[in-house]
Amino acid sequence: LAGIQDDSVASLSSLHAVEHFGLGRYGDPVEPDACFRAMRALARVLQPGGRLYFSVPIGIERVEFNAHRVFAPDTILRTMGALRLVSFAAIDDRDQFWPDARPAAFAHEQFACGLFEFTK
Repeated sequence: LAGIQDDSVASLSSLHAVEHFGLGRYGDPVEPDACFRAMRALARVLQPGGRLYFSVPIGIERVEFNAHRVFAPDTILRTMGALRLVSFAAIDDRDQFWPDARPAAFAHEQFACGLFEFTK
């Protein structure tokens, strides 16, 4: 996203990608902050009033060796702090879909799916 101007994109989606950034699994360099830089870049290029659709594994925060990260929901909200959460849905550890949920309710899951809609 380095070549994209600030506040220039009306609609973005990042669906189960960022959790893999910087872990070296796909030939990328090992960079512990790569996922956070990517999230901040998404927020940077989103235009005011635009929408970002973002999904990642959520629950007890950790890195699963040679696979992916699981983010605490609050980590996502803090990292995307320049944006406002419009809606949140999740699929919990029991495969139950929660269409209108609170992110904090999934902080103790093992491997839930968080579906965030943000705007600037």
